[in-house]
Amino acid sequence: MKTQSREVFGRLPVALVAAGLLMVTGSVCATEQAQQRREARDTKQDTRQEARETKVDCRAADQKNNAECRQDKRETKQGGRQEARDIKY
Repeated sequence: MKTQSREVFGRLPVALVAAGLLMVTGSVCATEQAQQRREARDTKQDTRQEARETKVDCRAADQKNNAECRQDKRETKQGGRQEARDIKY
């Protein structure tokens, strides 16, 4: 009986260290993902502002009709979305 309890308690520190390492690894991965999501979100927000400016500039310059300016805005936003996906994945 004493031999069994010694084996269990002898393995306990090893199990605790392994569990601790797994927890640290998991939290590091989560932190990295959070940073990627934050960076992607910031990219999309910057792109939205850029798209607004693109449309305003287009309409101010009177280069195209309103529908064409809207399409330019959509294309700008789509490019930002793709850039955000590239950051995240």
